[in-house]
Formats: sequence, C-alpha cells, structure tokens
Amino acid sequence: MGSLRNNRKIVIVIFFITILAVSVIGVQFYLLSAGESQTYIDSSPYVGIAFCGNTSTEAKAIIDKTKTYTNLFVFDTARSELSRNKTAVYEICDYATANGLSIIINIGIDSVTEDDVTTWFWDEDAAEFKANWTERWGEKFLGMYYNDEVGGIQLDGAWRDFYEDFSEGLHMVGHPAIKALEIIGEKMKNYKDIEAFPENYDLEANFFVNLVLSDGDPGLAKLNRTGITTFTSDYGLYWWDYLGGYDVVLAEMGWNASITQQIAQIKGAARLQEKEWGAMITWKYDEVPFLDNADQIYTQMLASYQAGAKYIIIFNYAKDKEAINTAQAMIDEHFNALERFWNDINYKQFIDNSVPEAALVLPHNYGWGMRNPNDTIWGFWPTDDKTEQIAITMYQLLELYGTRLDIVFEDPAFPVTKVNYKSVYFWDQAI
Repeated sequence: MGSLRNNRKIVIVIFFITILAVSVIGVQFYLLSAGESQTYIDSSPYVGIAFCGNTSTEAKAIIDKTKTYTNLFVFDTARSELSRNKTAVYEICDYATANGLSIIINIGIDSVTEDDVTTWFWDEDAAEFKANWTERWGEKFLGMYYNDEVGGIQLDGAWRDFYEDFSEGLHMVGHPAIKALEIIGEKMKNYKDIEAFPENYDLEANFFVNLVLSDGDPGLAKLNRTGITTFTSDYGLYWWDYLGGYDVVLAEMGWNASITQQIAQIKGAARLQEKEWGAMITWKYDEVPFLDNADQIYTQMLASYQAGAKYIIIFNYAKDKEAINTAQAMIDEHFNALERFWNDINYKQFIDNSVPEAALVLPHNYGWGMRNPNDTIWGFWPTDDKTEQIAITMYQLLELYGTRLDIVFEDPAFPVTKVNYKSVYFWDQAI
C-alpha cells in the first residue's frame, strides 16, 4: 500500500508540474485568440482595492488616488481597531460613495463575552443596520465581507495535532461540532487500520458546511437571515463555501497556483449554484514585495474578467516584521497596472470566456484541495485512489479548454444538466 501511494504521488507531481506550465499558456491563448464564433464581453465588473490601513486619512488618500480608475472600495480592516470605530467606518464609507465608489464592508470583532461569544457593533440589530446602510448609501452598499479563507483553514488545519492532543476527551463534549469531529476521527482510525480508502466524504462535508459555516457560525447565519449579501475570499473548497451560506466567493489568486485551474473551480461552483464570484489578487510572497509583478497582476485580472468575474480586487496589505498592519503592498507599478486594466476593459473589446462550454464533474463531496500532489482531502485525509485519475483528467481538460472549463461536483441539488454545456466530462472517463 505504501509503495502504491508513493508511485501515485510521483505521477501526480508530474501532472501538477504540467498543469502549472500550461496554465499560463491556456490563459494567454484565450486572451489573444479570436475567431468568427467568438462573442465579446458587454458587461462591467466591480474593480477596486481592499483597503487594510489604520486611519481614515490613509483610506481617503487611496480613494483619491484610485477613484478615476476603480468603482469599488473594500473596507477590509477587520485586522485593526479602525473596523471597530463606527464613526470612522461611516466617515470612510461616506467619502468613498461620495466619490462614486461602491463599498463592501469588513468589520472585525467588537468584543468577546465571558461565554466566548463574539459580537460586532452591527450585531445588536443587523436588520436595522441593513436598513440604515441601504438608506445611507443606497445601491452603493454591496454587502458585508465576513471572515475569509474558511476553506483554506479547513484544508490546512493542524488536524493531526488536534486528534493527538484531544481525541481521548472528545466523547465528554456535547457540542455538535465536537461530536462530528469525534466520529470523523473514528472513521480515520478505522480506515487506517484496514489500509483502505473511504467510500465517501459526506461526514467531512457536513461538518464543514453545517457546523463550521451555516448555523455553526452565528455571525454568518445572522447576516444571511437579514438578507445582507455576504462576501468572503478563499483559496480552496469554493463549492462548499457557497453551500455554507456565502453569496459571493472571491478566489485568491497570485500565490504560485494555477490561475486557470482556480478560475475553473470558482466559476463552476458559482455557475451551478447560481451565485456570484470574483478574484482577489493577493500575495505571491509572504515578505516584501508581497505582490507579484505588475504584468502578472494585469494578466490575472484580465483572465478573471474574461472568465466572467463580477468583482476584481487587489489585496493592498503588507506587514512589517512585527506583523503590525502599517503598510500597503501596492507600489506604483501595481497602481499603473490597475489603471491600465480599467482603461482596457472600458475602451477595448475582449473575448468572452464565461460561456458554458465544458464541465468536469468530480465525485460528490470530494474536498481535495487540488493545489499540489500531496494536498489533503478535507484537511483530514491524504490523497486516495481517485486522486491520480482526477489530476490526469483535470490536466487534460485545462490544457484543452483553459479558462472555459468549469470544475463542478456531483450533487443531486445542482445537476450538471441544469446548464447547457457543450461537453460534460466525468472524472473517471478517458479523455
């Protein structure tokens, strides 16, 4: 069993190297090719910057700098005290909307009670805040950015350490999430003992969708009940972010992953579940210069635009050695790339790659991160007996279709037949 797994990983490594190699080729091909049957984009996305600074002065300076080539301001300061200052939130958002920008607001935790319950200043009466904000900013108020990377945290969580430290005492805790983790732990042990792979991952999907998100997150649940549009950004498990209650998911791009593959994943999930999606251009490095070079960022934005992204945002946050939020990641070349992108999409024609052309259907609740050969399945499991075939099929279809491919999952609630794809491929069929 061990040698088979090692051989499988070697095969998958080869295919992932190839996927990354053809990713740029696939994007460039669809950016540059044009034929008589091509259609052109006739809609405009929301384009802007995620502000992560510390003061109203910084926010106004960014708005003044970019208001002629953006139409969106993301108040993304949940990491700082600024987000807890109601007066500052209103002042900045008033200024943004007065300058013609739409707004998305990310407000951090206001306090934590003795019962470990988090609160926000909008939490007392979310419906009243929605009414007030809608009256104050009208259609410029697009919604709330609430938490981020929940799927990535699930994939990258230290679950092995969790079970080593706490497995003996899980049975004494009555919380539904802990009970679910206890059952998943028993499942992992049973399959390890018999050296077999799970038949399905329904337990893991239910834990994430219903107990981490949905009713498991009181803030998200309240926003959903109130009808406020909810945004998040993530780098994995997009399909289940939507199932858990998010209205809009922003795929994080820039961290040395295949942009073509990420677009295929987020676009497929959004289309089949009738949700909206966008791109958050984020770090390539975890230190200076943080962001990719301007040409790559422009390519990522344009590929996302052509694939149908409704929101295209640059994450303008940097940190110093003490991890204090004191700087912005964007430099002049990034602002220039953003302005170039804005001018291009407003004055040039680009091929529409968002039409439903082809879909790859993966197994039900198969929460494989798909970022690298050894990526986890739901954070709990290593690669299994399906992973190699999925990687091979995905590589072939990404090479063939580029960003015109949708990656979706078998789910009776969202049958692939509801979309008029020209071609549908299942993970286990020969291409």
